[in-house]
Amino acid sequence: MIFVGVQGAGKSTFYRERFFDTHVRINLDMLRTRHRERLLLEACLAAGQRFVVDNTNPTAADRARYVIPARQHGFRVVAYFFDVDLRDAMRRNQQRPGAKNIPAVGVTATFRRLQPPAAAEGFDRILVVRVNDANEFGMTEQF
Repeated sequence: MIFVGVQGAGKSTFYRERFFDTHVRINLDMLRTRHRERLLLEACLAAGQRFVVDNTNPTAADRARYVIPARQHGFRVVAYFFDVDLRDAMRRNQQRPGAKNIPAVGVTATFRRLQPPAAAEGFDRILVVRVNDANEFGMTEQF
């Protein structure tokens, strides 16, 4: 599973609600370096362990570092695209405590770079996730 979306889109909350008990979470904020992230990814791939990449992953190039090796190891690769408007993401981001609150310029920069995932990247499925006013998740399948 590869999450795609700006900061404040609900990715980590979605992970906790849907995948906490079944998938290892690969998250750069938690691991702090690409080296540690790569080690955990490689361990999951070698063990056949299901995982979720819980990062912003705004571009196809960002996502390729996970899609390509996952496909090479026989994983089905599913993108979850968190489709949120910038205003809602900023509002939710402002509610985050301390260092989890990303400066507005960072959220805006990610939003501008954001490319929706495409089948040509190697995804088996793409699901679009939206959050309603009651902070409930809804999904539609893109293909």
